[in-house]
Amino acid sequence: MKRRLKYTVSSSIINLISKTWSVEISGNFPKKPAIIVFWHSKMLPGWKLFSGKNPIAVVSTSKDGELLVSLLERWGFSFIRGSSSKGGKEVLERIVSFAKDNYILMTPDGPRGPENVMKAGAVVAASRAEVDLIYLNIEIEKKIIFSKSWDKFQFPLPFSKIKIKISPPINLKQANSREEINEVINFIQREMV
Repeated sequence: MKRRLKYTVSSSIINLISKTWSVEISGNFPKKPAIIVFWHSKMLPGWKLFSGKNPIAVVSTSKDGELLVSLLERWGFSFIRGSSSKGGKEVLERIVSFAKDNYILMTPDGPRGPENVMKAGAVVAASRAEVDLIYLNIEIEKKIIFSKSWDKFQFPLPFSKIKIKISPPINLKQANSREEINEVINFIQREMV
């Protein structure tokens, strides 16, 4: 109960701060269905961009995940809970199932890193669901960097300017072999860093 109250207060504060951000978007907003990815360290603006669009977030079952769920509920998200390390096969199956009709948002280096190293889940899911994969490049002007966290998490300060570049959609219907999947992973990782 105490922890839930703490999460509610924290998410309320983050929500209020997010309303002050000045966000500049380049690229075309994706059409449904699609899997959208962005780095864990810069995730807050990525999640916020899709608020009110009935998206689904893939969120770990950790304590940090609970805080994120508290915030994302305010932004109109539904959830798939789990990660590559906890319930990976079941999580992938659910992502593939829901991706056919929805926006699915993921941090491909989460929940524990390594930082800015893309795991295969999003690419495999997009290929199996035959939906587009889109990545976001996010730049935060004024921020606090939590240098002791594994991802060097970036918290945008009030009234910060944020640039979000939406990639062209990557069609993965033909990416069936391990080599093709790895090529896509390497390409996206290079483009997102």
